[in-house]
Amino acid sequence: MNTRNNLARRAGCVNTPVPGSLLTPLAEAPRDLPPVAWKPVCGGALPYISGIVPVRNEASHIQRTLTQLLTQEYDSGRYEVIVVDGQSTDGTWDIVAALQEKYANLRLLPNPQRWSSAARNVAIRAAQGDILVVIDGHCEVDDAAYLIHLAHAFERSGADCVGRPQPLDVSGATVFQRSVALARSSRLGHHPDSWIYSDVEQYVPPESVAVAYRREVFARIGLFDESFDACEDVELNHRVARAGMTCFFTPRLQVRYVPRDSLSGLFRQMVRYGRGRYRLLRKHSDTFRLSCLLPAVFLSGLAIVPLFAWVSRWLLAAYLSALGLYSLTVLCFSLVLAFRAVGDFRSLRDFGRLVGWLPLVFTTLHVGAGAGILREMAAESWSKIKTAFGYPRTRSAETVQVLAWRASLESARAPSLPLQDLPRSLAG
Repeated sequence: MNTRNNLARRAGCVNTPVPGSLLTPLAEAPRDLPPVAWKPVCGGALPYISGIVPVRNEASHIQRTLTQLLTQEYDSGRYEVIVVDGQSTDGTWDIVAALQEKYANLRLLPNPQRWSSAARNVAIRAAQGDILVVIDGHCEVDDAAYLIHLAHAFERSGADCVGRPQPLDVSGATVFQRSVALARSSRLGHHPDSWIYSDVEQYVPPESVAVAYRREVFARIGLFDESFDACEDVELNHRVARAGMTCFFTPRLQVRYVPRDSLSGLFRQMVRYGRGRYRLLRKHSDTFRLSCLLPAVFLSGLAIVPLFAWVSRWLLAAYLSALGLYSLTVLCFSLVLAFRAVGDFRSLRDFGRLVGWLPLVFTTLHVGAGAGILREMAAESWSKIKTAFGYPRTRSAETVQVLAWRASLESARAPSLPLQDLPRSLAG
């Protein structure tokens, strides 16, 4: 009861305890969530919400995403949508600029640094909201009451941040995209500690799911680390957890992400994720989990063991056995997922297409993540070797651009910022 009352006090409702149903265990939590009208727990006014949309080359999806955000049932005078464009070359900027003529609460800002981490910080510094929520430019926000649910989730939970499910089963998906959605939602296709495919309302660790924050969170722990091109959200959320702040997860805020539409695009995405995961481990050693390195171990074994198979037939047998076990596991997962997706064997063509793609998708996920981790490890080792021999440390063009952008922000810092404004420096 003390925990519930403490959370209630943080929401400003000293005499309104957090409902017991919100604190029920996983197995007992309700899965059928009825519609929620706006009924402030504390009787207060609507909080002002800032929607942050970092984009780069999202012309195919941005108009739909923004239209869904800008036609919410929430009072248009109590929220804004801030699009931060990372030098798009496909007309994204023009699409958003055209929408500004229709919607007064839509803002468009440039992001010369291009990375999503920097875009989020640009928006945070410009945001006016009490609550800030990140929604990427390739999402489906089907619920017109999304912002109502968001405000209500913060008020009734008293949490510092809020998380949501992020499935990939979008409308109009190709067979390949459906395969990606199925694979990513399975235990074999995403990080085992992630909650983004859960359907249970509960308090959870923020690392993998937090997407909406009270403004005070950034004043306390700083902004996103702009040296991250991927996993910048996980890194920030790790600092949230380390600071002892709470995260409330609710399926009412589900947002569907558009998956990649090709194996090459999926592979590049997973390489980025792998590199981001290793950078996270390098910065926060307490995030180490053996499961994080399994893709790198798998890929290393796949490439190295055959070179030494001639040494022993037992080594060759172990290698072939492991490869066979992996293939069998992937095939079993593919068959089960495809059957669940089509419901029965009457749609054999659809079933066959999914089974044909799923093993390739699983392999791409694992090899891509492993390649990203190994690439980042190799870059770090090479840098240390060069430094040990007295060579100056080199940086990629993207890293140089990141540092230059951060330096320009620091040099432009106004000395007389109001106390309520967010800090302009990044927190490590």
